[in-house]
Amino acid sequence: MHKILIVQTAYIGDVILATGLIESIHQAFPEAQIDFVLRKGNESLLKNHPFVNKLYIWDKKKNKFSNLIKLIGQIRKERFDLVVNLQRFFSTGLIALCAKSKNKRGYDKNPLSFCYHKKTEHFIGKNHETYRNFSLIDDLKNIHYQKPHLYFTAEEIQKVQPLKSQPFVCMAPGSVWFTKQLPIAKWAELILTISDNIKIYLIGAPVDAALCNEIRLLSSHPKIEILCGKLTLTESAALMQHAEMNYVNDSAPLHLASAVNAPVTAFFCSTVPEFGFGPLSDKSVIKQVGEMSCRPCGLHGYKSCPLGHFDCAYKIEI
Repeated sequence: MHKILIVQTAYIGDVILATGLIESIHQAFPEAQIDFVLRKGNESLLKNHPFVNKLYIWDKKKNKFSNLIKLIGQIRKERFDLVVNLQRFFSTGLIALCAKSKNKRGYDKNPLSFCYHKKTEHFIGKNHETYRNFSLIDDLKNIHYQKPHLYFTAEEIQKVQPLKSQPFVCMAPGSVWFTKQLPIAKWAELILTISDNIKIYLIGAPVDAALCNEIRLLSSHPKIEILCGKLTLTESAALMQHAEMNYVNDSAPLHLASAVNAPVTAFFCSTVPEFGFGPLSDKSVIKQVGEMSCRPCGLHGYKSCPLGHFDCAYKIEI
């Protein structure tokens, strides 16, 4: 097993969880060249990964289809011993179909799964996503399941070092999906429980800055600092690793915590951990409401509560 290609062009959290496969493959085949296909914007997660040889980057935002064809052309120049497609959609199935490899693997729900030499059922609610991914390679010689893992450069560690001068917690209030996001009032309520001696870092993307500022304005805590847009994803993970606790939604920061085994409290609003995206950290807490007839209302969340009340979030006890 000399050349291996992993395909995961979905969101940040999906790429983070896919790093478990990188760990497993490298442990079993330490001399193997591992290449990775991901969407433009997520490359910072793996650009300094010690076990990743090459990144193939697909720009989905502009000229999506023509960029896919160019990407496939690049991949076809290589001959891979193994191609592992972690997605169920036509586009990545096309990547696998066109790749030159005698060993292609993926989920049976992909419309081009006929090209796979091994198909695995993708069943939501049965296992954690990392175990679903591992099922695609679990028959390889000497292979063992590994948790996701991210690596930091010396520069990244040095950048967050000054932020660790006192005990701190991190809070990541933002989410792409509104119904995955704990309401602002609940974050303010949570801050009331944090001692004044503890620093609070509000982290996220640049677009989360306004949300975090609203939370800060509702709070009287003397040590709140907004870091949205000031840290990269891996720098955020390097900071979270040393927090007293990290408070997150069912979103990418949850998986950052898992990838560095950081303590984490995860709020599940409209979604449920049984979908397979719960925390993997040794010290983890899940906060959610009791049974509701309308929950979960969807796998990914919505821009607003379909029923208008959003009780799955407002009734979470802080």
